[in-house]
Amino acid sequence: MAKQDTLSRRDFLGKSGLALGAVAALPALPTAAAAGKLPQRVLGRTGVSVPILTFGCGSRFLMYEAEEAGLAALNRVIDLGITYLDTAVAYGDGKSETRVGRVMKTRRQEVFLATKIPDRARTRDAALREVEASLKRLQTDHVDLLHIHSLGDEADLAKIEAPDGVLKALYELRTQKTARFIGMTSHTDGAVMKQAIEHNDLDCVQMAMNPARALRFEELALPAAKAKNLGVILMKVTAQEKLLGPGKPETASLLRYAWSLPVSTVVCGMPKLEFVEANVASARAFTTMPPGEMDQLRQRLAGEKVALESFFTGHRDRTA
Repeated sequence: MAKQDTLSRRDFLGKSGLALGAVAALPALPTAAAAGKLPQRVLGRTGVSVPILTFGCGSRFLMYEAEEAGLAALNRVIDLGITYLDTAVAYGDGKSETRVGRVMKTRRQEVFLATKIPDRARTRDAALREVEASLKRLQTDHVDLLHIHSLGDEADLAKIEAPDGVLKALYELRTQKTARFIGMTSHTDGAVMKQAIEHNDLDCVQMAMNPARALRFEELALPAAKAKNLGVILMKVTAQEKLLGPGKPETASLLRYAWSLPVSTVVCGMPKLEFVEANVASARAFTTMPPGEMDQLRQRLAGEKVALESFFTGHRDRTA
């Protein structure tokens, strides 16, 4: 990389109007109060312990329509020990990040914070601009995990991996410690995600997995991630509620299935505080689901696979 093309962390943060402060030596994630601590797992090669339940700040978070209700929900989940927050630029065109930032202004040191570079920014320069704006909205000078959002097909992966692609920006930002760790998310194709894992130097991956086993993430991408000791974040545990309803499993069963896989944490959208309380109770009571019971749940939901594959191929979790 030519010297003039490299944006130092000090220049990057200065341009963003963010103070460097003492973040040059990034603190470890603090231990939650004993009364509020959820079960923890290590996030793969990062070495960081995170709660097994993550608060998804996507479309379900935006269902707290009133600003103050959304902020109250965020504070409540942190108080309950859900100290991993997952947001993105795409969620409400920055609205989610802005809300999260209002809470981060006073509670940043309590939280493992993840955000994502949107799929409109697949080049290095575009990605750096997006991250600059995200940091301003989040009112912080670093994130704990920065993902490339929504990996699609092989052509999309080629753009990401190009010499001037978004991966180049992620590597720079990790070196500068603007992002402690880097990753990639996908709900489109487990085979392409497997390629991305095997070809690139990632710390984490976030993937759509549930008992319907659509798009082969559990069969292909999960073993590849474990082989490299990546931190694995599971999402779409209820397939955007498509696996819920009459005659279908309850959320608690789907969460138990998810936590019984070799993953570190499960991202859930929780648009009501009663859902937060119920999922926290499930996390506290978790015991591993026996393999035979997992197989039964897969068989029960096998008929949902085709519909979910069609849904997730074009899905974007942008607004409520």
